[in-house]
Amino acid sequence: MTTPTPPPLLSTSWTDPVTGRQGFLVVDRLVRGVCSGGLRMRAGCTLEEVTGLARGMTMKEALHYEPGARYVPLGGAKGGIDCAPHDPEAYGVLVRYLRAMRPYIERFWTTGEDLGLTQDTVDRAAAEAGLVSSVQAVYPLLDDEQAARERLSDAFGVEVDGIGLDELVGGCGVAESALTALDRAGVPYAGTRVSVQGLGTMGGATARFLARAGLRVVAVADVKGTIANPDGLDIEALLAARDAFGTVERSALRPADAELPGGAWLETGAEVLVPAAVSYAIDAANEHLVTARWIVEAANMPVVPEAEERLAARGVTVLPDVVVNSCTNAWWWWTLFGDIGPDPDEAFGHVRRSMRTLVDRMLARAEADGSTPRAAAHAVVAERLPVIAERFGWYG
Repeated sequence: MTTPTPPPLLSTSWTDPVTGRQGFLVVDRLVRGVCSGGLRMRAGCTLEEVTGLARGMTMKEALHYEPGARYVPLGGAKGGIDCAPHDPEAYGVLVRYLRAMRPYIERFWTTGEDLGLTQDTVDRAAAEAGLVSSVQAVYPLLDDEQAARERLSDAFGVEVDGIGLDELVGGCGVAESALTALDRAGVPYAGTRVSVQGLGTMGGATARFLARAGLRVVAVADVKGTIANPDGLDIEALLAARDAFGTVERSALRPADAELPGGAWLETGAEVLVPAAVSYAIDAANEHLVTARWIVEAANMPVVPEAEERLAARGVTVLPDVVVNSCTNAWWWWTLFGDIGPDPDEAFGHVRRSMRTLVDRMLARAEADGSTPRAAAHAVVAERLPVIAERFGWYG
């Protein structure tokens, strides 16, 4: 018998008085009176979507609980705005949304970039909305607020080969998840083909780390379509040719790079698929096109449950978002609370160790239980949440 998921602690909808667009905030749980979860902006965003994402954030926080660490997990939350991020009215909508949500952000909701938004944009809009910071609710939990804020600010100022450290840590975690699965299966990196949907912050960083590990990225997809090359794409050149929304300028393509329809990334013959763009990208209508052995969920909720069941039945392993893309959030807190400093080698090392441990534990449990990795991840969370609730207080 399946235990029903408890309702969220708080669920609210907002209507922009200027444009009529909708925004949402869902707080799944509070731990120590605070919750964590990014703010996404996309056309078609729904309350149901944000509710599922908020529950996922509670799970991500619990998965990274280490009893001896300075960072203690928070509760889960998520914000969403039903507006295309490139819409001329988008920034005004964002400022008004943050102004409306200001009481929540000041007291218990820490937020930041998610799909459709960069941290720079969130920070700029938060300042216009009268906020000190998008994560100010966590400040009372810090031992030395000033030192912690300086440490995080320094970390956001670090660049690695032209890309900000904050943009790379999440993709490092996604890549390490894929590499852990390959290692457990005894599959060599060289020659293993990868297809990535989305070349924004998460997808771009994932592609970079996998390419540098020796895998062959044979396809990437953006809003203009799929770019493919069976011999491998020049990922660094494509990253350098992106705009702010992760769209690649096609003049940067080489003669052997083919331009294909948007959905072609699913069927390029890759062993590893990385959906790193939108939710619900793989569903019952297109899952039959998947020939990969692994799907590594860099985006939130990219594989719908019905499709995942069918994929599992034919031997495709889905590494779930709740584990795979959790390091963007965790890196903020590891840095702010002082478990790591503003150093890329230290950050990447911590990310790799943490993800190796989590993914290996998840896959080992799935094998032992005869379940899916997602079910195994849920089982681990179910064991940790009562411990966190008992030690630190749980609301919801």
